[in-house]
Amino acid sequence: MRRNLVTASITLALFGAAFQAPAQATAEMVAAAPSAQVTTQLPRTARPSHYAIDVTPHADKLAFDGKVKISLDVLMPTSSIVLQAANMTFANSVLVTKAGKKLTPKVSVDADNQTATFTFDKPLAAGGYVLTTDYTGVINTQANGLFALDYQTEAGQKRALYTQFENSDARKFVPSWDEPDFKATFDLTVNAPTGEMVVSNMPIASEKDAGNGIKRVVFQTSPKMSTYLLFLSLGEFDRATLMGENGSGKPVEIGVIAQKGKVEQARYALEASRDVLREYNDYFGVPFPLPKLDNIAAPGRSQFFSAMENWGAIFTFESALLLDPRISNVSDQQRVFTTAAHEIAHQWFGDLVTMAWWDDLWLNEGFATWMEGRTTQKLHPEWDQDNVDAVYTSRGAMGRDAYATTHPVVQHVATVEQASQAFDGITYGKGSAVIGMLEDYVGSDNWRSGVRSYIKKHAYGNAVTDDLWAEIDKAAPGKSFVQVAHDFTLQPGVPLIKASASCAAGKTVVALEQGEYTIDRPGKTPLRWHVPVAVRGADGTVARTLVDGKASVELPGCGPILVNDGQKGYYRTLYASAQFKALSDGFAKLPVADQLGLMMDASALAAVGLQPESDMLELTGKVPLDASPNLWQMVAGTLGGIDDMFEGDAKRQAAARKYALSRLSPKFEQLGWDNKEGDSATTKQLRSGLIGTLSGLGDAKVITEARRRFDASLADPKSLSPDLRRTVLGIVARNADAVTWDKLHAMAKAEKSSMIRDQYYGLLAAAKDEALARRALDMALTDEPGVTNSAGMIGSVSREHPDMAFDFAVAHREQVDKLVDSTSRARYYPGLGGNATDPKMVDKIRAFADAHIAATSRRDAETVISGIQTRIKLRAERKPQVDAWLKKNGY
Repeated sequence: MRRNLVTASITLALFGAAFQAPAQATAEMVAAAPSAQVTTQLPRTARPSHYAIDVTPHADKLAFDGKVKISLDVLMPTSSIVLQAANMTFANSVLVTKAGKKLTPKVSVDADNQTATFTFDKPLAAGGYVLTTDYTGVINTQANGLFALDYQTEAGQKRALYTQFENSDARKFVPSWDEPDFKATFDLTVNAPTGEMVVSNMPIASEKDAGNGIKRVVFQTSPKMSTYLLFLSLGEFDRATLMGENGSGKPVEIGVIAQKGKVEQARYALEASRDVLREYNDYFGVPFPLPKLDNIAAPGRSQFFSAMENWGAIFTFESALLLDPRISNVSDQQRVFTTAAHEIAHQWFGDLVTMAWWDDLWLNEGFATWMEGRTTQKLHPEWDQDNVDAVYTSRGAMGRDAYATTHPVVQHVATVEQASQAFDGITYGKGSAVIGMLEDYVGSDNWRSGVRSYIKKHAYGNAVTDDLWAEIDKAAPGKSFVQVAHDFTLQPGVPLIKASASCAAGKTVVALEQGEYTIDRPGKTPLRWHVPVAVRGADGTVARTLVDGKASVELPGCGPILVNDGQKGYYRTLYASAQFKALSDGFAKLPVADQLGLMMDASALAAVGLQPESDMLELTGKVPLDASPNLWQMVAGTLGGIDDMFEGDAKRQAAARKYALSRLSPKFEQLGWDNKEGDSATTKQLRSGLIGTLSGLGDAKVITEARRRFDASLADPKSLSPDLRRTVLGIVARNADAVTWDKLHAMAKAEKSSMIRDQYYGLLAAAKDEALARRALDMALTDEPGVTNSAGMIGSVSREHPDMAFDFAVAHREQVDKLVDSTSRARYYPGLGGNATDPKMVDKIRAFADAHIAATSRRDAETVISGIQTRIKLRAERKPQVDAWLKKNGY
């Protein structure tokens, strides 16, 4: 699943923009190694092998009828069969023995535990049975279970149905053993309106007219898979295809499916899917096992995820699959490609081989995130010419991982709600960063050999993290691999490598000492890791060592040394002052990835008082006009963060803005407003980024020009290029007065494209003006924006007005609850207060958690609370240092 994660660097988190935790975390500080007994919430007395499901959706009534025949094995004598079911009623339940005897059970439902129990008069003997039952279910309006999405078209409003089952919502569609390691095969039959397309994991086996405007669609039997990967969709769709192959010469039909009239906007995703599938067939060494691979575009949105890896039928919201030439830019193109790369990686890591339980969710998501980055770099190197994407991933994860409320990569999950919270920045970002480090440690060939062996060995089954480590260890003997891997996945936190150097007789000796980088626990006793460290000397020689407490390396010559060569290690580096000065003086000579890593570490360490603020501020002045756009993005983010830190203090903010404008304005003048021939993707993105930052700094010229371009676009939409459209509209919306807001509102109501319409309603929630923000909040509770936009609108208001948004959501909790799926509420409400700078918000969140969040599900609330408290404390400590540097430098 591609989650919508906030992975802002610690620079933004503490220097300025409020810390917004991605979906968080367990409180455990050290996880035990996975046990042989897989966690379950069901008795281990029976196990399914096959489901034959027959469903009839009633989209107009938001309900459906179902019938399921489950082939199962009773593993030990029992008088009841318990499976998972939610919001269902049952009728005509029968159990048939192998001998053909029919047994009629009593059915009882436990709504709290989401189970249905089929109880028999006498104990069932071990053996094979078939359980058949009729049932009814609910069609939801948020993305869980079987759900409906309403969307606007030129022909009027339409409704389509989709399913979303990860992590634990297949039980809302079919009574089942809805846990990852209860794998089975599936036959699906759907009774659907004649004019609608029906899509599932497998190709259609047969289709016939059933009369009364209904057709009966039967799909081919699926491979053995987990319930959360089953998929169904039906609506007025178009489909485009091309042929690929599965790596062993067999054809695979690759398809994209979208609402009628939009499928050509998915053409790029179709071609990207073909290229990615070819790459993965080669990398994994195991052929793609299904005859087709569809990607289904859905209107609307979720504030929590953008795509889902259903086997052979990937679900993707339109904003991550379609490219509308009127509005889409290079960043959209990248998002479409990386989303495809992520979800197709899951077809092996997650679908073919599935984690045994949600403790090892990172096996799915961390690996898919890493494969997404690796594959994008290989197939589209022009998007990351400086090889820095992995630096952003690792440092973004560190910003979350350094808080007390973090958790290990391998984490204990006890409840459905905890499983939902496990989809967070540690699982995705840290998981990916640790894989990148481990691959670098053992070598890419050894790593791939181990991965291939793991996939082949566990195909169609389940695995835990140690199963992967065992195969990597065989492929890379003598590397202490398992010890290193366990250190970084079974305990939380970020290692800190302290480095000092001395030179004598033409040789440099580098002393390395390991501590721990922490944001909110300055007196914490450091954990201990075996850290793979690469040190580059002045002549380019690289020495590698495994730091266990302390270590040293020797390099030829004298001069600056760089720790974490290439920035592939998951740790921060604190240099002795002399070493940092030498690196700073030679900053321009470093590779861009190392420049970026040095800046990010200096910023993070300054934020917690381990390094002077002046070190980072001096680096912002060492970036020349012709430097990489990635470095200028870092400078802009840092200076924008300082501006946020001084919000509400006009005099101090004016000094900070004077310096920020002196650095950023010349770079923007060099770039100009409009694209130039030959501009790289990163240059285009920098242009948009600088426009946004300068407007946030109050640059009147930029704001005025953005408004001018917006006004011109009202008369001639083509006058506003797709590369600038979102940035310009964002500036206009943020600085809107009532007249402008009404213009945006009129555009939203008139728009017929569901994707563009969703963007407009999001813009209405971005205003700094309090009265307009209140109008957006009130609108969010109406039917107008559409039920999948409303929760996001409240979230957008919270970025500028956290107290207003939080108080509003709590005051209207009964209505807001309907806009957020039940397992996400524990993170949604606290997240609304995440940008607060008033310590009173802490009390509000705690009061809400005490009243409405189960004690086992308060990790998100505690993370947000810690972020608010720590930001307030550290900002107070940092402001005088920034003041002093600005004054010293004449600002």
